[in-house]
Amino acid sequence: MPLKNYLLYGLLLLTPLAFAQTDFARQLSDAALKLTAQKVEYDPAYFTIAYPNGDVPKNKGVCTDVIIRAYRLLSVDLQKEVHEDIKNNFKKYPNKWGLTKPDKNIDHRRVPNLMTFFTRYGLVKTISDKPEDYIPGDIVCWNLGGNVTHIGIVVDKKSSDGKRYMIVHNIGAGQVLEDCLFSYKIIGHYTYKKQNAEK
Repeated sequence: MPLKNYLLYGLLLLTPLAFAQTDFARQLSDAALKLTAQKVEYDPAYFTIAYPNGDVPKNKGVCTDVIIRAYRLLSVDLQKEVHEDIKNNFKKYPNKWGLTKPDKNIDHRRVPNLMTFFTRYGLVKTISDKPEDYIPGDIVCWNLGGNVTHIGIVVDKKSSDGKRYMIVHNIGAGQVLEDCLFSYKIIGHYTYKKQNAEK
């Protein structure tokens, strides 16, 4: 078979996968935007929650809860996914909180744990200062200073100058849409779709 035919065949095989990923990313962006209609008070308190599919009270949350709730709208339970991976790979996750075993109430609500999970099972993307590198459905993590981490979702809404996509996150004012992609130091950039974990 001529080389050009091999290349065409390969392209045809990859195209459905690319469309599926794009479709999921679009759905994740839509889910995140939907969350901005929900009035939420920033509350970093520890909550005992159900498992699986547990959530803190609907009117409360932090930045990680935006990610968890957006994925849950697409039937992906990050509480369960992260808990099971930490349970089986405890030493591969950060040990910043003095824990000696997994905690299904809080592990998925910590940015460093989500970063580890997305690194293990998602696609790690380029960290840059180029707006075009960040597209709807991407997950971005920042260092706010003093090792305080933050996380949000890139959504399909452009900044007022049209130069970059905006972020849905919760940094204290609830689940909001803001033009803040480059407002803090980016330390993580990922995409994650459930089947990525099914290796």
